[in-house]
Order: sequence, then structure tokens, then C-alpha cells
Amino acid sequence: MSGIATRREFMGALGATVAAASCATSIAGGQHAAAKPADVGPGEDLMREHGVLRRVMMIYDEAIRRLTAGEEVPQESISGGAGIIRRVIEDYHEKLEEQFLFPRLVKAGLLIDLVATLRAQHDAGRRLTDMHLALSRSHWRGEGDRSALIGALQSFNRMYRPHAAREDTILFPAFHNLLGEKEYDALGDAFEDQEKRVLGASGFEGAVAEVAKIEETLGIYELSKFTP
Repeated sequence: MSGIATRREFMGALGATVAAASCATSIAGGQHAAAKPADVGPGEDLMREHGVLRRVMMIYDEAIRRLTAGEEVPQESISGGAGIIRRVIEDYHEKLEEQFLFPRLVKAGLLIDLVATLRAQHDAGRRLTDMHLALSRSHWRGEGDRSALIGALQSFNRMYRPHAAREDTILFPAFHNLLGEKEYDALGDAFEDQEKRVLGASGFEGAVAEVAKIEETLGIYELSKFTP
């Protein structure tokens, strides 16, 4: 990518044909990826990461169902999902919100109570992820561990479904309205730089591929299975 400063310039240089091809959800070797299109703004970036969050919550839903029914749950499915949450959501996505969005909104006197609640839920989510990781390593040796893991997974999903929905419909639009388009676009470049530092070269696309592998392990990858 020498000589190309940003994702927007890079994707523009590739052209429409390559950009369309890069949106495929499957690549050789059975790995799954989802390429980011050109001109992804910070709000859309954050919403796409919420898509990763929601897919991990579906993994947790399936783990809850199996644990409750006494069925086998691959240990790595929960530890892998929790690892994605820790790396992509807590150490990257939520840090962006806490560094760039929350302070600006509070300074402008906007959504102060909502921001306080969201911050508290970030802290609670990190504690729950600690539990998910610890309990998944225990391999649920006793009934107490199994019950504790079910409860921790349920608590995480119950909190983050409304959390993400409130951000998507209230917080992110308010933040976009607060900034001018030039500053908003510049922030998208800052997000891209931070993504590369925290998530490495594979970035968002790598996280999507990881989620897909876990979904396949649990038999919940095919979207058609969810059609009533």
C-alpha cells in the first residue's frame, strides 16, 4: 500500500471491479472475510463492529442452549468468542468510544446520562468477559461452573443487545450531527490507524473470519437455518 495514505484512497485506486469482488464472504481454504468498502465513516465503522459483537452473542446463545440441555459445547467456541470480544470490542471498539465519542458529547452537554450508563456497562462487560475466559478454561468440571458460565453468558447478552441498539440509534447519530463533515471524515482515518495498531494487518476482516469459523464449528454459520 506504498504511497497510499488511507483506506479511502486505497479502495478508490482498486476500482469498482476489485471492490465488488472483495466483498465475497468465502475465500480459498474455507476462510471467510468481509472487506470494508470505500468511504467507511466512523459511525459505520462502529456499527460494523457491532455486527461482530452480535455474531459473538449468537455464539453465546448457542452455547447457552447446549449447556442448558446438557449437550456438548466445544470449549474453544466460548474461549474464542470471548477472545474476540476482548480484543475487538473491549480493547479496540469501546476504547474508541471512550476516547473520541464520549468526551465530545459530554463537553457539548449531550446525552450525559446515556454516556454514563454506557461507560458503566463497558466496565461490567469486561468483568463478564473475564468470567467467560476463566470458566471456559475450567472445562465446566462441576455443575457450579456450568451454571456460573450460563449465567455470565446470559448477563452479557442481556446487557449488550440494548447497549448496542442504543448506540446505533441514538449515540452515533448524535455524534455525527455534532461534528462537521471534514472533522468526521478525519476521524475515520484516525479510527483506521488505531485499528491497524490494535488489531494488526487482518483488522476487522480477520475478526469476521474468526467468528465464521466458530459459527461453523457450532453449526450456526448458514443463515438459511434461521429462516422460520
